[in-house]
Amino acid sequence: QVQLVESGGGLVQAGGSLRLSCAASAGTFSSYTVGWFRQAPGRERTLVAAINWSGSRIYHADSVEGRFTISRDNARNTVYLQMNALRPEDTAVYYCAAQTRDYYYSLFESDFDSWGQGTQVTVSS
Repeated sequence: QVQLVESGGGLVQAGGSLRLSCAASAGTFSSYTVGWFRQAPGRERTLVAAINWSGSRIYHADSVEGRFTISRDNARNTVYLQMNALRPEDTAVYYCAAQTRDYYYSLFESDFDSWGQGTQVTVSS
């Protein structure tokens, strides 16, 4: 099964930018939908963005629309989340996850069955 590793998190001031990366350290996910989720302390995990295998279907949550952009480079086996205009309320652990069914696309969390360990993003005011 594909193994996912996130990187790029850190501490940034409000208004700043970060780019998260999700790489497949074992296996390949070029045919999988990949999503970014986040979970803040005491809150439920929510879907932030998702991209299908070809990049032809993309979703961004309303809360990040216009500020965050998901993209992928299948040649590098990597999915990115570019985060601009960050706000303190974006502070959370960010997880990438994949749907390990070839060419399948869904926005339901239960359909994401391979998860990374998460990376912390902290936005100071």
